[in-house]
Amino acid sequence: MITLQLKPKEHHRIAQGHLWVFRDELVTTPDLPAGTAVNVVTHEGLSLGTGLYNKLSKITVRMLGTTETNIDTKFFVERIRAAQALREQFLPNEEGYRVLFGESDLMSGLIIDRYRNTMVIQMLSAGMDVRKAEIIEAIQTVFPEVTGIVEKNQIATRKKEGLELVDGVVWGTVPETVQFTENGIKISVDLVTGQKTGYFLDQKINRQTAAAYSKNKRVLDCFCNVGGFALNAAAAGATLAVGIDSSEIAVANARKNAELNRLSNCEFIKANVFDYLREQAEAGETWDMVILDPPSFAKSRTAIRGAVGGYAELNRTAMKLLRPGGILITASCTQLVPEHDLMDIVYRESARLRVRLRLMHRGGQSPDHPVLLSMPETHYLKFLVFSVM
Repeated sequence: MITLQLKPKEHHRIAQGHLWVFRDELVTTPDLPAGTAVNVVTHEGLSLGTGLYNKLSKITVRMLGTTETNIDTKFFVERIRAAQALREQFLPNEEGYRVLFGESDLMSGLIIDRYRNTMVIQMLSAGMDVRKAEIIEAIQTVFPEVTGIVEKNQIATRKKEGLELVDGVVWGTVPETVQFTENGIKISVDLVTGQKTGYFLDQKINRQTAAAYSKNKRVLDCFCNVGGFALNAAAAGATLAVGIDSSEIAVANARKNAELNRLSNCEFIKANVFDYLREQAEAGETWDMVILDPPSFAKSRTAIRGAVGGYAELNRTAMKLLRPGGILITASCTQLVPEHDLMDIVYRESARLRVRLRLMHRGGQSPDHPVLLSMPETHYLKFLVFSVM
């Protein structure tokens, strides 16, 4: 195995458990095939473990947290089994969940989601992409009941790794839509042409929390996708749950999910959320609960300022719609905007409007999206529930 040496004093972060080695931290970046397994050592020659190399990527080595030298099907079987055992412990009997969450399962660049007997894989690094065949074989070994595997590799991160953007069925058969149950709600998703890996599984527990506040309330679910929060609110007894999304496909699928669950107190509207909230405020409309679950507003540090402005406008306008005693639920999946910054944004906007808020609950990503403590990058989802005094 080829050994790559770090520059002086560049080993501390890796030795403490971070899994990314950047190009400018290495003494040399040799011409090796993308995905080559390498041994990373300190400048003094102490081994820090094995990683997967890609000269084209700024993250030049993705560590595997191991001294394993043979990254084969057996290796993937062992890692996937360990990840599955953790999910069975914290989320037993789930039909839809994240089986493996990249760095948090010491598998940088690999995502595996399960929807009953269909699996979705996403490979964000060249090291995982060149081992697609071994990953597929390992999934079949660990989950013999699985009937189909889809790859969802249209994410822009792959371009930085020199990889093509591709989607499609890579093994077995996959139906046009796959149905699974979450929190007692039937969800139908299109795994081949739908967004992300099919569904936003990381909000599983938070949807339960929102449902607990929803009984006898008029609920507005912003950025509803295929209906997650609105469906849970309607099933929990909301007088009316309205979901808003700019995607016509998402809204159509949300309506199908409402029909699937026979929820007549649930409606979905195609609209730009920012415009819709402003129009509602100008019309003097009020709601008992507003849920804000927008997509990430910043993928790089240069976009943070714009993200902060977006969150400020969303929360400010949402507060204008809430009656006294109403509930504001605000979430952020922007990793570069930590919870204390989101809290500051909400506080500043509430002060501008002279609205008094009480923090009732704070949450994060579901247990199938665990946080690796040595990698703050794995902690991205914030979920805050406020009551208007």
